[in-house]
Amino acid sequence: MKIMTDPNKGKKINVLLTDGLSQIWTIKNIKEATKIAQMLTENSDSGHVYEVRGEPCEVGKKKKK
Repeated sequence: MKIMTDPNKGKKINVLLTDGLSQIWTIKNIKEATKIAQMLTENSDSGHVYEVRGEPCEVGKKKKK
């Protein structure tokens, strides 16, 4: 997720990253996702911050026994 700041209002805006087919970009490996987010933040000329967010479908899902 990319976090931008509205220059007019100063309000933070969360932007989901998508692939070429407008599907939300999903990375299964948390370590890899964190590394990519850090790299994107460090290389942002605009000062945008990138964070890894949890999969919304997985948050409330119970584990099968």
